Amino acid sequence: MAIHNLSLRALRESYRNGDLEVRALVAELRAQALAQSDYNAWITLLDEAQLEPYLARLDGVSPDSLPLYGVPFAIKDNIDLAGLPTTAACPDFAYTAAESAPVVEALVAAGAIPLGKTNLDQFATGLVGVRSPYGEARNSFNPDYISGGSSAGSAIAAALGQVSFALGTDTAGSGRVPAALNNLIGHKPSKGLLSSRGLVPACRSLDCISLMTLNCEDAARLFDIVARYDSEDSFARANPHYNRARYFHHSASAGIDRRFRFCIPAQLEFCGNPETRALFERSVEQLCALGGEVEAIDFAPFEEAARLLYEGPWVCERALATQAVSRSSMLPVIAEIIAQGDGRTGMETFAAQYRLAALKRRCDQLMAGFDFVLTPTTPTLFSRAELRAEPIAHNATLGRYTNFMNLLDYAATAVPVGFTGCGVPWGVTLFGPAFSDIRLLGFADLLHRDCRLPVGATDLAPVYAAVQRAAAPPAETVDLVVCGAHLEGQPLNWQLTERGGECVARTRSAAAYRLYALSDGVRPGMARDEAQGAAIEVEVWRLPSEAFGSFVAAIPAPLGIGKVEVADGRWLSGFICEAYGLAGATDITEFGGWRAWLQRGASD
Repeated sequence: MAIHNLSLRALRESYRNGDLEVRALVAELRAQALAQSDYNAWITLLDEAQLEPYLARLDGVSPDSLPLYGVPFAIKDNIDLAGLPTTAACPDFAYTAAESAPVVEALVAAGAIPLGKTNLDQFATGLVGVRSPYGEARNSFNPDYISGGSSAGSAIAAALGQVSFALGTDTAGSGRVPAALNNLIGHKPSKGLLSSRGLVPACRSLDCISLMTLNCEDAARLFDIVARYDSEDSFARANPHYNRARYFHHSASAGIDRRFRFCIPAQLEFCGNPETRALFERSVEQLCALGGEVEAIDFAPFEEAARLLYEGPWVCERALATQAVSRSSMLPVIAEIIAQGDGRTGMETFAAQYRLAALKRRCDQLMAGFDFVLTPTTPTLFSRAELRAEPIAHNATLGRYTNFMNLLDYAATAVPVGFTGCGVPWGVTLFGPAFSDIRLLGFADLLHRDCRLPVGATDLAPVYAAVQRAAAPPAETVDLVVCGAHLEGQPLNWQLTERGGECVARTRSAAAYRLYALSDGVRPGMARDEAQGAAIEVEVWRLPSEAFGSFVAAIPAPLGIGKVEVADGRWLSGFICEAYGLAGATDITEFGGWRAWLQRGASD
């Protein structure tokens, strides 16, 4: 059968050029999925009649009119698609969804075509892909090995070239582990940015719908489409303006534009696997060659947080989510795991929450100052036979570097970096604070391109956009030049310190300004005069960007904020004075600064 490059950029070009037609492609991909049914990727494939409404809405439509025109995708079968059963891989639980999940609705509105619902570890409980009554999912490269889970079928379908991308879910690593083991990008978004309505919960307070794509650019483009605030989702959070796909290429071009800093665990575990250790070490070397500076950090607090997910009271959420289902309807291993929540007390729950808060504070401190943290996605990998021998212990091993992510409220991107001797791919994960999604995808793209891997489980070469310098996203802080009452020790300095400001430089302006004592006698005004200007004493204060607006709003006329040139040539936000405000003002430029003027006045 013909295998097509289904990455978003390549597919759009094929539609534009007339090389592919939507109906023919979807029919071909459905036939391919049926022919490759022994991988056990799908629970439900849409038939021709079910596909027709999605195809008909594209009739006569230009490929350029919709961002996802004719893009086939897969949906993990714990996410609702209107008119189809949602099983969560438990037949006794199954129900027919009356409407699609908001994330699915957004994709369809953008022109994407759902091919069907994919296999998973039952109730999304597992990182292995074999815990399903619909058949053990098989790795797309070596069927004797696990595919990873719980989003197993989604990863297999995307890797085999049956769809352009797939929706998974990720509570403990379910979207990252199968991505790593099937040569895909697996992005676990910041919690709440993708609506979780229409998702069968595993741990409702932690669940994320995740994206599995063929490259990082596709993940960034899809993230922009589906990261929409849902007022009906009680766990929803709004995506900040700086976390948008328009800034993706800034991080992707980091090695061109600037140095970047990342950290790795000081304690690394590969379970005796020399291949995965070597791949991780090579990834670190690649990132350093691309402009990175690396430092090791204590990883013990992250690992302790990871253990809380299944050893602590959060397993009670899984019991709560499945309380309507008899344990006898579940696979024995799933019932055994969920039963661990029985008998947990409220005191245990609060004690674990307190401990998690302390661990998060420590982990945040360890990450501060770095662009991202780099870890293995999994320490090692397992054959299906090995997994059968130790189903729970090996599953726990796979979650060593994934289980803490949602508990600590981080975003994460899994990136494949190479292949092991058995032919199965393996990868690393980049993670950072909540709302760092686009930044992580950009740095992941830098590494992924350098690895030069084929597209999914095909022999196709990837199609990338050229990496160019790009505009930086809005900073999370603002550097502000002050010259008068806001200087340290002066009467209005509290307006900076109480907003979290810190002084980062004591310097002078460029020699192009004149300083005036305004007629009110308590404030100076600085005006640019390139012909007769001088260097004026100033300070640079760094404010959180969210506090900057309220600071500016409180500035009385005739002062305002504009751009001020400092001695080193930078133009920073700073105080300027409207021309009319200089009427009746006293020129005090000769004193070189407001403090000197005040001291002169006191001595007089």
